[in-house]
Amino acid sequence: MSIPQARLAPAQRRLQAAPTVRPGRRAAALGPVRAWLWLVAGCIFAMVVVGGATRLTQSGLSITEWKPVMGVLPPLDEAAWQAEFDRYKLIPQYALMNPDMNLAGFKAIYYWEWAHRLLGRVIGALVAVPLVFFWVTGRLTPALKPRLVGLLALGGLQGIIGWFMVKSGLSARVDVSQYFLALHLVTASLTLVWTIWLAEGLRRVAAVRRDPAVERLRPTASLLLALVLVQVGLGAFVAGLHAGLIYNTWPLMDGHLVPPLADLLRQSPLWSNLFENVTTVQFDHRTVAYAVLILALFHAADAWSHAPRTGAAWRATLLVVAVLAQAVIGISTLLLVVPLWAALLHQAFAMVVLGLAVLHRRRLGSPALRVVPA
Repeated sequence: MSIPQARLAPAQRRLQAAPTVRPGRRAAALGPVRAWLWLVAGCIFAMVVVGGATRLTQSGLSITEWKPVMGVLPPLDEAAWQAEFDRYKLIPQYALMNPDMNLAGFKAIYYWEWAHRLLGRVIGALVAVPLVFFWVTGRLTPALKPRLVGLLALGGLQGIIGWFMVKSGLSARVDVSQYFLALHLVTASLTLVWTIWLAEGLRRVAAVRRDPAVERLRPTASLLLALVLVQVGLGAFVAGLHAGLIYNTWPLMDGHLVPPLADLLRQSPLWSNLFENVTTVQFDHRTVAYAVLILALFHAADAWSHAPRTGAAWRATLLVVAVLAQAVIGISTLLLVVPLWAALLHQAFAMVVLGLAVLHRRRLGSPALRVVPA
């Protein structure tokens, strides 16, 4: 059935009048957005490192109040410092762990927590302000807008979780809850994953052709990324329970490759052993580390078997190297009984492995922005 000419003409006129955006121009418009997202990813990485240092120096409970605006500045005179110190003296950590601490010692731990919170505020502004600018100047695609709003929401959620984590250690404990610590770190990791995913989706590439040899790698790459995230969460439980200070041997734990069930399941209910039993928590962290390494090796072998000398194969190899390096750092941290430098390096390199895993997986998929050369 033909369309009446009177109805067809207006539609043709609207189509002719609609502005067309060439792929090259769209890529140029989104180039600054991609650079901004990579800057945000770098700041999130720094945030995780500073957060690790804050935890390892037992500084996280030094600021006992949440002041999103007024807390931007540290105390500016001795009276203000003394008031902050007096508030710290009211919590169990001071009474049970630092009763001999003086004002100078308090300032040292205070500045770690203050720097951690300040960096969180900086990242929040770094996401919000450019987002508004890119939005109002029309640089964002309709599909990208809700994804970036989601990134901003993740950052806000991370700040709220961080405060509840601090609050968990202000009354009945001398440190923060391992549950909130794990949630805090995993949320930060997810924010990093989402930021890299979005940034890589804006990468300029030529027209994409389907390659079955590469597409077959996606399921294992996705599983590897998920397993790395699980391992990050398990590492947070190890840190929260100080489980790295026991069983400082490898590959055996107190003479056993697998600890006795009586040790692994000593608590009731049984599920609590996964999150509160230091033996089980450390054993799980070791076991999943082996699983990550085995899966990374299998994935790299599969890549070289079906897509040799491709970018996917080289990235899979780089991922194996990173996982091996992280395993060496983790074992060294355990054998040395968790010195500050080793523990901090272990946490930082975990984010490197995670970043490589998400970058690899993203490049195995179709980018959000395809640029066909003229």
